[in-house]
Amino acid sequence: MLLYKNINMKFKIVFISMIIFCQVSNANVGKETGLEIPRYVSLKSDDANIRVGPSKNYPIEIKYVKRNYPLKVLEEYEEWRKVEDFNNNIGWIHKSLISGIRTGIVLSNDSKNIKLFNTLGGNVIGEIGSGNIVFLEKCKIDWCLVSSGNFKGWMDKKYIWGVKEKEIIKISIFQRLEDLYWKSVNSLNKIQKGI
Repeated sequence: MLLYKNINMKFKIVFISMIIFCQVSNANVGKETGLEIPRYVSLKSDDANIRVGPSKNYPIEIKYVKRNYPLKVLEEYEEWRKVEDFNNNIGWIHKSLISGIRTGIVLSNDSKNIKLFNTLGGNVIGEIGSGNIVFLEKCKIDWCLVSSGNFKGWMDKKYIWGVKEKEIIKISIFQRLEDLYWKSVNSLNKIQKGI
């Protein structure tokens, strides 16, 4: 009888744990898409309205006129997504106006330009000003390879709104080889300049 109660108690604990785990794991997933919440997206159009509620019957709160503008999806309701921008404006947008293309906005507390590097710890190849929208080509834990027009370079992730703090984006298994190559090139350039 004691063995039966022990097994019964273990079964109850496992069952309760599974219920709790399922509720916690589903808490961060969108009800409509099954995608992670919150997540970052960008605007498909240069004419998009953010509304007070999830319907065209609600008034327009903000009108965005910049394609690829990044937004954070906070909630999903049928065809609508509750989003937030980097100024903490919150409203609802129709899903047809957003894209999974990852972009970010360059932010700087002191309005100085942010340096771009050819590789992590490499040579400075340019600067980009605060407020510019950049495409997130790939991101490591603390750095992102960004592009804007024909320019591409690595920048510190802390200056980008539109990517999570430790989020990794599109890093391949060959990234270490690429990093090693650029580190070698930068070392050779420094040696040549010193001669």
